[in-house]
Amino acid sequence: MLTIYPAIFYQQKNGSYSVIFPDLHHLATEGKNMEEAMSMAVDCLAGYIHTAQKDGSAIPAPTPMDKLDPHIEDEPDEDYSEEISRFITLVSVNVEEYARLHFDKSIKKTISIPQWMNDLAVANNINFSQTLQNGLRQELGLTS
Repeated sequence: MLTIYPAIFYQQKNGSYSVIFPDLHHLATEGKNMEEAMSMAVDCLAGYIHTAQKDGSAIPAPTPMDKLDPHIEDEPDEDYSEEISRFITLVSVNVEEYARLHFDKSIKKTISIPQWMNDLAVANNINFSQTLQNGLRQELGLTS
């Protein structure tokens, strides 16, 4: 299922873009060009929603694009002379799929244990990866 939120893109004279999601507590990111800014916006949106879902936090509803002011994030004393343009566009991501590929992806770690411990664990059909994950969860105070 796609998650879609409006974002304000600010293009700078140097070609970079700043991106802000007003509905998500002014969540912001940036990129050196449009492609990177959009990629970072997708990552930012997916990370915010994924974390909120895992934490059981409320996720605000997106504001309809026709109700969003592109100047909503402006600060009265801020200098916008370095800005070329700004526009609102929708950013979409399948959060579950994105998280599976980028956030929940397993990585390989090399560890050292005494030979006798390895032999005993293998003889008892111990799953080393699961045992390490369980130990890290306990050590880090994680519930799931």
